[in-house]
Amino acid sequence: MKRTFKWAGLSLVGLMLSPVALAQENTLELPKVLAWSAYDVGSAGYNQAVAIGNAFRQKYGVSIRVLPGKNDVSRNLPLREGQVSFSVNGVGGVFFAQEGMYEFGSRAWGPQPVRNLMLNSVQSALSAMTAGDIGVKTPVDLKGKRVAWIIGAPALNQNMTATLAFGGLTWDDVEKVEFGGYGAAWDGIVANQADSVFGSSIAGKAYALEKSNRGITYPVMDPEDKEGWARVQAVGSYFYPLYATEGAGLSAENGVHSSAYPYPILMTYADRDASLVSKVTNAMIDTFDMYKDAAPGADGWALDKQRLEWVVPLHEGAVNVFKDKGMWTDDLQQNQENLVKRQEVLEAAWKDVNSRQHDSDDAFQEDWMKTRADALKAAGMDPILERW
Repeated sequence: MKRTFKWAGLSLVGLMLSPVALAQENTLELPKVLAWSAYDVGSAGYNQAVAIGNAFRQKYGVSIRVLPGKNDVSRNLPLREGQVSFSVNGVGGVFFAQEGMYEFGSRAWGPQPVRNLMLNSVQSALSAMTAGDIGVKTPVDLKGKRVAWIIGAPALNQNMTATLAFGGLTWDDVEKVEFGGYGAAWDGIVANQADSVFGSSIAGKAYALEKSNRGITYPVMDPEDKEGWARVQAVGSYFYPLYATEGAGLSAENGVHSSAYPYPILMTYADRDASLVSKVTNAMIDTFDMYKDAAPGADGWALDKQRLEWVVPLHEGAVNVFKDKGMWTDDLQQNQENLVKRQEVLEAAWKDVNSRQHDSDDAFQEDWMKTRADALKAAGMDPILERW
């Protein structure tokens, strides 16, 4: 796969500071410019990053430059290379990166020492966003339909696999349509080139699909369907049932039983400066009232909605903030240590694989998957993804 990323289309949030912003005192002593990566323009992550950037500008006179990326690799590459400090990311760029799976299992990547700052937990669906003119009621109705496959975005593709699994379907049961990016897939549905894509109900593209001639619908995932949910969680253990009320065509009066996991996730790497991470985490908390209504789903960043015990460790700088807030517990500390240990086991397994010669990329991948699973089992940890 050819990996490229472009600075074209970069959003300079608040580069021209308003007099109000200039009057604000930068009490946290943040850098005047912060660079973040996010999904494509119009995605929930991008829109929320822009809203947060506006709040930072108004409160502290700080600009956030948002670099849009088409897939997980193009969001993580500038972060790994130090071209951006943080990423508003998804499960692929965080969980799969930690695990060294899919594109992150290639020789160029391997398991990444990623860390979270905050997680957005909101009442929006993360599921198969589907054109409303093809009669889909539940995931089983996707059989024979044109489903988007995003090149270089293993999380999106695996998550769609989970949605299909709810209906007892696989990719063999649908027509796979490949797209070069997340935004292009949404546009492809509007243009009647595809029928469904995994995404967020609060993405800007979801609202565009709702307003198009095709409309939008959400396949119902009944929480009482225990067998269906067992199939979903066998593919993605981070999913949970949710009655979604936020997003295109949704409301408190018109919700849908769907699926979700925390998204977006504000993350970075373990080696990034703890002081800067603490400052950004505090700024996210302090400016919440300024951005919570500025983009769909932004209210999910609320302090009382934080999932501090998830599947990826928090950065030391963020932990310090939650300790100061009186939110850190012994159980959370134990989970944190277990997750950090998991990353250490994965790193050692990666070094082990790279110490050997391999005749091909396929041979390397086979060795990595076996070595990874064996190392985690030996440490008493669930390989989780070996069956994928």
